[in-house]
Amino acid sequence: MNWEQLLSLKRFGDTNKRIRKEQDETRLGFEVDYDRVIFSSEFRSLQDKTQVIPLSQTDFVHTRLTHSLEVSVVGRSLGRLVGKKLLEKHPHLKNAHGYQANDFGAIVAAAALAHDIGNPPFGHSGEKAIGEFFKTGAGSNYKNQLTAKEYQDLCDFEGNANGFKILTESRAGRSGGLRLSYATLGAFTKYPKESLPKKPTKHIADKKYGFFQSEKDAFTDIATELGLLKRSHKDLSFSRHPLAFLVEAADDICYTIIDFEDGINLGLIQEEFALEYLINLVRDRIKTENYYALTSKEDRVSYLRALAIGTLIDEAVTIFMKHEEAILNGEFDCALLDKSKYDAQIKDIIKISIENIYQSTEVIDKEIAGYGVLNTLLTTYATAVNNTFNNCASNYDKLILRGFPKSNNIENSTLYERLSSVCYYVSLLSDSKAILEYKKIKGFEI
Repeated sequence: MNWEQLLSLKRFGDTNKRIRKEQDETRLGFEVDYDRVIFSSEFRSLQDKTQVIPLSQTDFVHTRLTHSLEVSVVGRSLGRLVGKKLLEKHPHLKNAHGYQANDFGAIVAAAALAHDIGNPPFGHSGEKAIGEFFKTGAGSNYKNQLTAKEYQDLCDFEGNANGFKILTESRAGRSGGLRLSYATLGAFTKYPKESLPKKPTKHIADKKYGFFQSEKDAFTDIATELGLLKRSHKDLSFSRHPLAFLVEAADDICYTIIDFEDGINLGLIQEEFALEYLINLVRDRIKTENYYALTSKEDRVSYLRALAIGTLIDEAVTIFMKHEEAILNGEFDCALLDKSKYDAQIKDIIKISIENIYQSTEVIDKEIAGYGVLNTLLTTYATAVNNTFNNCASNYDKLILRGFPKSNNIENSTLYERLSSVCYYVSLLSDSKAILEYKKIKGFEI
């Protein structure tokens, strides 16, 4: 892969290329990507979607929206720092093409901002709930009417693939989805493969999948424009866009450190115990006189969190530049921070977060409730959609579908498209909206 292609400013839905030297420096194309994501209705709904603690009423606990904003800030720093070093290493990118370090930061920031845009209600348990509906629930009845890959899309419903759909799917008045640059769409796609085969290798790009069957032609177009390397000739699979490693690192840094901070502030992790873990990560940077001058738990945790994020940003940049050639050749097969000298400290923090936060009673109870809510919504909507298509809709089915988006053309669609439209609709609901819809179906809202 080469950086000239990878930094494509062409917008999804365009027919012509865009040249960096012809860009308006006051409104650069990659920065427009960021604006389009942040003003989208799909992004706004993240303010009421779970990050760690579902439906928390506590002010300082992160939602998907605040998490995404923080990941984008870290991503921007990673991109700019890497961009500065890449331009020093490959000066023709600046001299011949006009690229600046901030271009790299803008691409990573936009992709990072959108990285959770496809997540359904109730966090990762929401993804699992949708998948379980098709694997073991009422949705399993559709298996024999779908191709293996179509069925796998539904059984392993993937927020990353759903996000790619949101960013690229055309609808009336919005050709090309949000019309983001190919570079940003490439950096967004951490898993550039289809749903089958599952994990064919231990390569990080094979961990999950990044696009549904309905968007595979769109991704092929993007991969071709960017010059991504094919990893399989039988199934659709490509090497990652190099900047996807930075998007992933930004997410890894934020959920490792900031979820941990939430756990401390919620009292799920004892302060003394937790601070020891963070201090082990930032021992070389901490100024003890500043630290001991802080009088509140929140200030002490905030100070250590800022140092920890800075430490891991510098570490990720160093690892990326050390392995740049392998990354461009598609040979780098793990996350950047898996190569970190702080790997042991990171794993210690994640371990205590799993035990004390992700497996806390509050989280588990809300995840159980989320399964019930989503199963009811999927059963009700799928039944109504299919009955309507088969001309046997009841009055109840017709009432249910009155709130369904007009853009979902269920009259002229395949079963896969109908079921996908149901999943898509449910995925866009916020946590509170999903609960409200559930209550209406159950007759609680009268």
